[in-house]
Amino acid sequence: MNAGYEYALELGPDAAAEPLLSYVTRRYPHSSRAEWAQRIAAGQVVLDGAPASAEDLLSPGQRLVWRRPPWVEPEVPEDVHVLFDDGDLLAVDKPAGLPTLPGAGFLEGTLLHVVRRVAPEAAPLHRLGRWTSGVVLFARSRESRADLGRQWAALEIVKRYRALASGSPSSDAFRVEAPIGPVPHPLLGTVHAASPAGRPSTSEVVVLERRSGSFLCDVRIATGRPHQVRIHLAAAGNPLVGDPLFLAGGGVAADSRAVPGDPGYHLHAAELSFRRPRDGRTVTIASVPPPDLETTRLVPA
Repeated sequence: MNAGYEYALELGPDAAAEPLLSYVTRRYPHSSRAEWAQRIAAGQVVLDGAPASAEDLLSPGQRLVWRRPPWVEPEVPEDVHVLFDDGDLLAVDKPAGLPTLPGAGFLEGTLLHVVRRVAPEAAPLHRLGRWTSGVVLFARSRESRADLGRQWAALEIVKRYRALASGSPSSDAFRVEAPIGPVPHPLLGTVHAASPAGRPSTSEVVVLERRSGSFLCDVRIATGRPHQVRIHLAAAGNPLVGDPLFLAGGGVAADSRAVPGDPGYHLHAAELSFRRPRDGRTVTIASVPPPDLETTRLVPA
């Protein structure tokens, strides 16, 4: 059981003269109209510091708060290991199954919560999907956060992933440049996938080992679009083994009930390179892949 949470929002023009129940049902479709009505009746929804009623007409500028009571979160692994810490930046090894940030029913069972037990000031500089393991970098100061943000915007930070993909590509090295952007999803409204209208994205794939019906590969990316490695390998016709969401071609099925946080795929953030803010020195942080993503033969460096 966690401690509960207060979700706060300052209302914008879209809330003008709309009844509270209608507004929260429209804006937060993760819950039904009946569920929101029950929360309002229980005094969990507050307007400008006072318990609200379902019929209250809203005005722009009001402060809306949903005081969510404590709830039981799913169990998650918390075996997080420090890989690098120079006082400005902190890198940790995230286990598969642990969400990086709060969301989808997780609040305290997250990497952010685990890291802040020992470094309360730590701010994540990027995120990994729940079932992706490996290196996650945190800033421990405002200056380091700004500096790494500039490096990311300039595509100077390079990430290497280890993945197990399906099929057998014709080349041992290839580039994928499929744009990535939001596409329709029956449960979430939209989800990121390969899309001609998406943002430019580039991945460099190197095959390390061919297996029966699959291959082990390293994928280097400079752009960091959501789910980029999963989408790009699928776009190349080689979805990750066990990926429940992305189909060959990089899209999702029109009737898909899978969401990005579902398990099954095999992906590890194996390496992250950046310039250390305090002296400009290049730092490369590596994480050992899990056994199913290790090569079974020697591979040249």
